[in-house]
Amino acid sequence: MQFTHLGRSGLSVSRLCLGTMNFGPLTSETDSHKIMDSAHEYGINFFDTANVYGLRSAGVSGLGDGVGYTESIIGRWFAQGGGRRERTVLATKVYGAMGEWPNEGKLSALNIRRALDASLTRLQTDYIDLYQFHHVDRATPWDEIWQAIDVAVTAGKILYVGSSNFAGWHIAQAQAAAAGRGTFGLVSEQPIYNLLTREVELEVLPAAQHYGVGLLPWSPLQSGLLGGVLRKERESKRRLEGRAAKTLEAKRPQIEAYEDFAAELGHEPGDVALAWLLHQPAVTAPIVGPRIQQHLDDAVRALDVHLDEKALARLDEIFPGYRTAPEHFAW
Repeated sequence: MQFTHLGRSGLSVSRLCLGTMNFGPLTSETDSHKIMDSAHEYGINFFDTANVYGLRSAGVSGLGDGVGYTESIIGRWFAQGGGRRERTVLATKVYGAMGEWPNEGKLSALNIRRALDASLTRLQTDYIDLYQFHHVDRATPWDEIWQAIDVAVTAGKILYVGSSNFAGWHIAQAQAAAAGRGTFGLVSEQPIYNLLTREVELEVLPAAQHYGVGLLPWSPLQSGLLGGVLRKERESKRRLEGRAAKTLEAKRPQIEAYEDFAAELGHEPGDVALAWLLHQPAVTAPIVGPRIQQHLDDAVRALDVHLDEKALARLDEIFPGYRTAPEHFAW
């Protein structure tokens, strides 16, 4: 396994992060535990979850019984001992509503305190390595947010703080407020980022580089569209529906060219997509969210894929990206 520092921090994490959103809703607890054991066997020490994970999506037959269920699955895995918690850099998130009453969501000092303690209980641990804001809270001042975090850090309940789904200027806001308090601020940002979705290159990626914030891209395969979907479609192994199906039809020529190019390189499309992210500046670790063991096995292969400048240029031709703002849209 390859390791790197999380942003500008001294924390060493694996170049792949195990995402756990499927644990509960689509993957049984037994299988989830096996996947986490396998991740450790591969050397993956970085696990990501959120307090809201576990609720079944509308119209999806799943196993989860509500928000918090995924954290509970992970907590019961930690409780088995054997160094599971000690070998894991654990990341979870706060923001999503955990109930219907006021102050059961977002980033008020009250919710941060309650949500953190509830996550610690479900995860059966006394600290979170990386506590992430799942979304920006425009109604809560940063001084309040950072004061609540400072209390938790002083109590030993949080070691590092990150964000998710932030704009570039939100990162700047957060870091300026933290600097004014003399605290460390954000060490990571978790955006959607992949060959098909590259808008973060405009401002989020440059902000992350400037402030020493590591990127943890979610949906690295764009819901499977970059994982060989056309071949699977031809082999009747997968049929997309809803938004993914519409995106496939709109982007079919590009995806066809992409799958053909992956074949020329001698790699699976999904391996190329993950490898491309690993070649991007500021990216610490793409988040891979396996539903079954095979998905994790496939993801690990990407660590052995090297893309030279010619290959990277060809991928940019197939999926054009963005220059840094404002140059992308101005002189």
